[in-house]
Amino acid sequence: MNVVFHRRFDKMAAKLPSKVKQKMIERISLFSEDPLNEALRGHALYTPYKGSYSIDITGDYRAIYKLIDDQTALFTHIGTHSQLYK
Repeated sequence: MNVVFHRRFDKMAAKLPSKVKQKMIERISLFSEDPLNEALRGHALYTPYKGSYSIDITGDYRAIYKLIDDQTALFTHIGTHSQLYK
């Protein structure tokens, strides 16, 4: 799976603690190899992110993405569960 990042995602990721950034790199790499890997706990989202999907980065951090086509995912948001789902 090809992975691209929205500018908003890049800004949000820049503010993450260094340990979370490292875990983010590992998880997105795993996602690019196997988007359906059970360790990612991927699932579809509803309001306000209808049409998007989420993967676990850590116990509390999530990354949200949209499928652009069959081979490309656009990551749009990253943050803690409470930050993303206010």
